[in-house]
Amino acid sequence: MTDDFLQNKMRIVQELVPGKQITLAHIIANPDDILYKKLGLDPAVDYSRSAIGIVTMSPSETAIIAGDIALKSSAVELGFVDRFSGTLIVTGNVSDVSASLTALVEYCENVLGFTVCAITKT
Repeated sequence: MTDDFLQNKMRIVQELVPGKQITLAHIIANPDDILYKKLGLDPAVDYSRSAIGIVTMSPSETAIIAGDIALKSSAVELGFVDRFSGTLIVTGNVSDVSASLTALVEYCENVLGFTVCAITKT
């Protein structure tokens, strides 16, 4: 092989090695009505006492487990769960959303051995 041939060839190896982590756990307290509508969430929710909880995690299939924990730990509604992107959205009142996010973050950290972020709130 010539040097010219070797210089013009580039080998690229791509590999996805997801960590076991929760990268975002955020509560939006009293969101504007338009945010619900833009996210495709149930407009029948009581906007004045409501909250949205957003969680992203890897591996993405963990969103299924997190959704189950969130539903069993408080009176939240499941807004969205995506096992391909690792996104979970729950809705309910602020205390229920907070309780569900706390329960799923603690489970992932203590039982599954995940690295987790702090739960943030706006």
